[in-house]
Amino acid sequence: MGELWEGIVQAFVLVVTLDAGLVEISMRSLRVTLSALVIASAIALPLAAVLTIQRFRYRRITVATLNALMGLPPVVVGLLVYIMLSRSGPFGVLGLLFTPSAMIIAQVIIIVPLIASIAHQSLRELWSDYHDLLISLNTTKRQRICALLWDGRRALLTAALAGFGRAIGEVGAIMIVGGNIDHVTRVLTTAIVLETGKGDFALALGLGFVLIAMAILVNFAIHSLSKTETRGRW
Repeated sequence: MGELWEGIVQAFVLVVTLDAGLVEISMRSLRVTLSALVIASAIALPLAAVLTIQRFRYRRITVATLNALMGLPPVVVGLLVYIMLSRSGPFGVLGLLFTPSAMIIAQVIIIVPLIASIAHQSLRELWSDYHDLLISLNTTKRQRICALLWDGRRALLTAALAGFGRAIGEVGAIMIVGGNIDHVTRVLTTAIVLETGKGDFALALGLGFVLIAMAILVNFAIHSLSKTETRGRW
């Protein structure tokens, strides 16, 4: 219990005093995770809408595969990205390994199936209500996709937040492709691993509390900015 209280006190001190190292690591964590979230949402949400309205031969297999990829082990993703971005890999010439860009790529691969699967479930229910109306209006597929994405934006926000939660807490893939380099690729999760390995459990706990607080604050901020709650209803 002594270490727990010490960690809480140290976390409070770090936040209140705006410790330079903590701020740097926190901002890098947010920058990497939010960048990955934007890219992943731009891929996953339209994909979910297409799978909802489009009927093709292997649609069921595609949806089942997408759902299965939700459980894709992050360390495997990190290993594959590492191989692709290493000097002997096909994209080694880009020099992205051990950079924030490599971390973003890994996070995008991890959260795209999660966001797409959750979004697909929500859009499928919405499509059952809108199907007859949109067909009768003789809308194009693009118009149907846009209509679903707009009217289902609040449900899609939940999918995006689920992706954010998984991405900001990711450590395995980030450690492999980022390398946990100080002032370059060190983020909150990798810093926690480092401090735990050094035996500084108080600081590790402090960083953990900051990570939890950051995730909660970002969730509330997104809900507030998107006006998810209106007149007391979600």
